[in-house]
Amino acid sequence: MDKAKKKKKNPTPEVQFRLSLDNCSKTKDLSTAISLYESALSTIRFSNNHFNSFLYICSNAVSDPSTKKPAIEFGFRIFDHMVSSNVTPNEATVTAVARLAAATDDGDKAFELAKGMGNCGKLRTYGPALFCYCKMGEADKAYQVEDHMRSIGLQLEEAELVGLLKVSVEKEREEKVYQYLHKLRMSVRSVSESAAEIIHSWFGGEVAAKVGLSDWDMGQVKEAILQNGGGWHGRGWLGKGKWTVQRSRIAPDGRCLTCREQLVCVDIDKAETERFAEAVASLAMEREVHSNFKEFQDWLEQHSEYDAVVDAANVGLYQQNFAEGGFSIAQLVIVVKELHSRSNKWPLVVLHKKRLRALLEDACYRELLEEWINEKVLYGTPFGSNDDWYWLYAAVKRKCLLVTNDEMRDHIFELLGSSFFAIWKERHQVKYTFVKGEPKLLMPPTYSAVIQESENGSWHVPLSGEVAEESSRIWLCITRQASCESNNKQHASVEAFEVSELVCSDQIEDSCHSDSFASQNGLIRCSGLAGKRKERSPSPSHSSL
Repeated sequence: MDKAKKKKKNPTPEVQFRLSLDNCSKTKDLSTAISLYESALSTIRFSNNHFNSFLYICSNAVSDPSTKKPAIEFGFRIFDHMVSSNVTPNEATVTAVARLAAATDDGDKAFELAKGMGNCGKLRTYGPALFCYCKMGEADKAYQVEDHMRSIGLQLEEAELVGLLKVSVEKEREEKVYQYLHKLRMSVRSVSESAAEIIHSWFGGEVAAKVGLSDWDMGQVKEAILQNGGGWHGRGWLGKGKWTVQRSRIAPDGRCLTCREQLVCVDIDKAETERFAEAVASLAMEREVHSNFKEFQDWLEQHSEYDAVVDAANVGLYQQNFAEGGFSIAQLVIVVKELHSRSNKWPLVVLHKKRLRALLEDACYRELLEEWINEKVLYGTPFGSNDDWYWLYAAVKRKCLLVTNDEMRDHIFELLGSSFFAIWKERHQVKYTFVKGEPKLLMPPTYSAVIQESENGSWHVPLSGEVAEESSRIWLCITRQASCESNNKQHASVEAFEVSELVCSDQIEDSCHSDSFASQNGLIRCSGLAGKRKERSPSPSHSSL
């Protein structure tokens, strides 16, 4: 036997204590933790981590009726010991003690503890006070906690908002119910079953049937919906009378299968859109040559009729990572023509000037590209620039579609933040693929799976859960009887027209795809591709290539 092998040393009392405490914490064993504390009082100098471990065990034990009382008593004893030992509590400490206070229905103490953390408090730090007030029916105090949380920059999540919604329903605070439905809409895309039950209970009650405007300015409501990006108006309860709450599904075209209401793909509102455009421009001018990007901004102001912007590099290089692969002008051409066929407008094609110059050297492409430049279909971004800034700014500023498969996840887009970027992408990004040389544009969804409020006052609330496809998701369809009957009449009157329109659309789609294009290796001619745009007033030409 190798004598080099040494017997393991016996652990020191401190190490043994730490191991035992860690095991208690892992198993949430309150009784063993209390015994361990008592036995170590005279031998171990407790640290912040030790105290926090004991408090963590106690805060978990309060949820069990059999251990609730000893957990509270032991927890406060630990906290008093910590304070008397001049060990500074941290956020984890305060959160655990706040949970103990809430377990005694002392929301005031839980709130004071949380506020003591200043700006270091987290969502979990204030949760005990908020949920305690909600449980006790102290709505105004719960609202005060929310106000304070928002004042230090904390964003409430579904659990907190549902708690506030529930107490508002119980206290029949109709204006608060309305507010929290909208806060849920802004914070979560679909709601839990427990939230759905609370929402159902509100609309099924007598107060909900009584509150609401009996007469309102439809023009103002429609304008509010437009300003808000669609899907909600925020003008308050509309209509009066009993509500009907039913479980429904939404057809692929966005129409509710129960009430026939048309849902929409929700966008960011106008104010957010302007801030977004300003943020992109500001960051671009920090990283680009200021005069170059300013020139593009001025140019874009004079050419504002685009419905779509194309990230030309992304389209031209799509699936070109093979030996003979390169920039495919053929792919770009057929995508541009497909977009034109849909709206009878040419998109704005953004391509880096370095790549553009190389393409212009090829006689096969020169006529086409020069016509695009002259017709303001194509903008060449300056040497040394990042064309991402240009196509993103154009799409945001012009509030139009953006054709790119770029997931926009790199550092450039991280600088913009993610608070509303995901919503904007869902509404504006068009992804694409090619099937047998023909483009397939994956347009934005016809509707967003998010709480929606219609111009007639009805509501649609999506329920959370994994679904194979959105059309199988369950929604709460919430309508007043009068508005539901009106929608059904309107649906009956336009149904025949819609069938005719669909047939027409299919014929147009077929004729669009019947056009043949030159292969990538063949000659691509300009004639008929760029077409002629409507007459323009004289404007400064694009900067020279």
